[in-house]
Amino acid sequence: MSRTNSNTPYLTGFAVQPATIDNLGVVAFTDGRQEVTPNQEQCEAYGYTYDQGSGTCRAFNYSSNLGIGIKNETNNLQGAGNTIATGTNNSYLIGENNTIRGNSRNNIVVGSNNQINNAINNGNVFGTLGEVTANNSIVLGGNAGGDNLGERQSITVMFGRTTTDGSNTTSYMNNTTDSFFPVPTNTAIYFHSEVIAVRVGGSSGSGAVGDFGSWVERGVVINKSGTLTISRERDPIKSSGATSNWQPTGIVTGTTNFTLRVRGDADMNVEWAATVRMTQMKTGVAL
Repeated sequence: MSRTNSNTPYLTGFAVQPATIDNLGVVAFTDGRQEVTPNQEQCEAYGYTYDQGSGTCRAFNYSSNLGIGIKNETNNLQGAGNTIATGTNNSYLIGENNTIRGNSRNNIVVGSNNQINNAINNGNVFGTLGEVTANNSIVLGGNAGGDNLGERQSITVMFGRTTTDGSNTTSYMNNTTDSFFPVPTNTAIYFHSEVIAVRVGGSSGSGAVGDFGSWVERGVVINKSGTLTISRERDPIKSSGATSNWQPTGIVTGTTNFTLRVRGDADMNVEWAATVRMTQMKTGVAL
């Protein structure tokens, strides 16, 4: 069974680190002297998934349908210590000691000690110790060599949704159903959302197709040991037409998720788009 070296630095507070990933997606750890089996906390701290049934740490779920993808074709690595895990394709790394986890596609990494997590597509990361956790995102890691992965970084993502009535509706990252931004444990994020909405249809006699609204929605999300809170505010920018009921609102859901809730109006088909820029501080200590 073939294995891929991990080359992941030790996280603060952990005496073990990932060592290898086999072609079934199982991650083996090391304590610096010998191979060890990680527990759930150790596995998930490094961005992997813990399989309760088998007691294994997994970089990806193996499938016989992976086929040609498991060969890691069409990847380009330039520099020392770069690692691309099994099942990753069409990806480009330039720099030193960067990592792309398994089952990922179409990623770009430039810099040193950056990481794109498992099953992430179309991610871009630049700088030092940046961590990509969301599809179609752009990350700038602004860290010194001794900092933690993702400790200081900026992140850009997009949210979208179509509304047809006046109810509050959750938007999705990349307009993909049930896709939200995951806020890591013991992390604070300042977000700045630039939001525009345009009416594209609907039978309401108020206003017309082409009405629009725009806003800036901003605030801070903190994940304190698994509990999310948000403090936020909104400024309207410019609008035209019957848009008085329209608005976006930053919200948190579940134990990790940040997103924007949007509201249109009755019998109006409104398309929403939001560019969300985040400044992240991943503390490495219990908040």
